[in-house]
Amino acid sequence: MVINQTSLGIGSGILAGALWGLVFLAPQLTAGFLPLQLSAGRYLAYGLVAVVLIAPSWRRLLRVLSWKEWRALLWLAFTGNILYYIFLATAVQAGGVAMPSLVIGLLPIAVTLVGTRDRHAVPLRRLLPSLALSAAGLACISWQSVSSTGADSLLGLGCAAGALVSWTIYAVSNSRWLGRLEGVSGHDWNLAMGVVTGLEALLLAVPAFAGADAGHSNAQWLHFAGVVTSVAILCSILGNALWNVASRALPLSLMGQMIVFETLFASLYGFLWEERWPSALEWAAMGLLVGGVVACARAHARTGHG
Repeated sequence: MVINQTSLGIGSGILAGALWGLVFLAPQLTAGFLPLQLSAGRYLAYGLVAVVLIAPSWRRLLRVLSWKEWRALLWLAFTGNILYYIFLATAVQAGGVAMPSLVIGLLPIAVTLVGTRDRHAVPLRRLLPSLALSAAGLACISWQSVSSTGADSLLGLGCAAGALVSWTIYAVSNSRWLGRLEGVSGHDWNLAMGVVTGLEALLLAVPAFAGADAGHSNAQWLHFAGVVTSVAILCSILGNALWNVASRALPLSLMGQMIVFETLFASLYGFLWEERWPSALEWAAMGLLVGGVVACARAHARTGHG
């Protein structure tokens, strides 16, 4: 049963990463629009879709979820969605895809280190090989990024760091909330978060879209709407639901390593966007990152965790 749960969690984490990697392309596909507009548009679409999907179980959730849980959803929606995506979109538009994906790639190490403090967690010394492999993989990406693009934008770097901090807070808090929730599925929790995120996005809509018609044609606005709606459905609805499945199946110290797959898929999509094959360093980086996940999974299997 433990093995099945671990396999389910790892598989869900990989699929979530494959979908989340798409968010790095969205700012490139909508280059003429502001990061604030991207965040507001994506999460308004997320909220609208969530309202439709959650309608059949809305009354039951109102009975099950207390004000404490709704306050948690407000905080999680802000840190993991609104704030994170504003930071990420700004970082991508300021410094390209490579530099933000590098900084966001530190998430596995950050979340895994936090997870080792949990009760019954795998000792840090057993996770050092996987963390070393992850760090080596990120070093390869860093060298490749700096040597090939010279991306040194302070704005982009600062926003990427902000995205790293905000999503680390989200990943840790969300995993712990899912661990103590009763009577609420991960999918319902994600949809409730979507409703809350949509409400928060309404506050962004006025500053984001006031006087925004200037400079954009109807075709460009339709393209923008298509991109943000696609990202909302694929990344926020499906990706988050898969991540919540993984969060309930895996300990936090192993969940951290699952974020590696967002970095891997973001890099792969970037190669497709740039119409090129990975360089030797990029191949090495991907191999090391996957090796870090495998080493982490084996460390948990040996000690019976996960």
